[in-house]
Amino acid sequence: MSGLLALLDDVAGIAKVAAANVDDIATQALKASSKAAGAVIDDAAVTPKYVQGFQPARELPIVGKIALGSIKNKLIILLPAALLLSTFAPWLIMPLLMIGGCYLCFEGAEKVYHLFKPHAPYADGQDPSEGDPMRLEEAKIAGAVKTDFILSAEIMTIILSGIDPTGSILFKAGALALAGIFITVAVYGAVALIVKADDVGLWLARVGRWSVTRALGRGIVKFMPFLMKALMIIGTAAMIWVGGSIVIHGMHELGLHHPYVEIHHLAEVAALAAPKAAGFVTWFMTALCDGILGLVLGLFLIPVVSKVIDPLIHAVKGKKGDAAH
Repeated sequence: MSGLLALLDDVAGIAKVAAANVDDIATQALKASSKAAGAVIDDAAVTPKYVQGFQPARELPIVGKIALGSIKNKLIILLPAALLLSTFAPWLIMPLLMIGGCYLCFEGAEKVYHLFKPHAPYADGQDPSEGDPMRLEEAKIAGAVKTDFILSAEIMTIILSGIDPTGSILFKAGALALAGIFITVAVYGAVALIVKADDVGLWLARVGRWSVTRALGRGIVKFMPFLMKALMIIGTAAMIWVGGSIVIHGMHELGLHHPYVEIHHLAEVAALAAPKAAGFVTWFMTALCDGILGLVLGLFLIPVVSKVIDPLIHAVKGKKGDAAH
């Protein structure tokens, strides 16, 4: 009997330790997630543009597929990669992030460039998915998941930096997974609410009992196109800002302290001119400078990608295709 009691006592002790570990993982995940708030906002701003132009019935399924792709990005690819890199090659994390930052600058700058100089994105001027809604949907989802991969890499790296470095690899994995799932649900839940708000407004305008309810519905319907346009602008600006910030911070971490030092100094000088809003002014000036330099970098990369990288990729794909044939 005493042996059974001792065994039960041991089991209870193990359960308490496990519960404490789960609580610690949740706490670490919550704290680390808060540090990634900026990148999370960018992710939420970027995504809604990928569902524009589709039938209302396809909006939520598209958001769901992008969210599933985001979960796969975080848990299947980025989580193991982050743990392996942080354990065996921590020096490689920043260069890889900087490559991702360059991609964000390029994608955002390309959208800005096309506003002033529109062109057909395909060689013959015809979209191969035109007339085929499923192919167009698949292309949009693939583009969204690709962009999400870069933003998720930034988010997961920020989360990893906020986790106790003395924890075991299982502890880090648990915190990263929990934080990644939490952020994905929060981001794409918000995106789903945004893209379906006009349908809710239309429903209120049609079936609302009171005039104020119907007026609210009509107001939502009228307001949503402006909100979606604003989100597209914010999303593009966010890609450029985040990309520029990653590259500039990465240069600083790798020993190239310019222009990070100049931006920091400029932000401090601007904050002195408005001491009551010093925190906001510092952030705004830093973000503005990061965004300007990110846009310049992205515009520089447009001809590099179109004249050098794209032809190389097509040449490699052509050779692989010929070999397979």
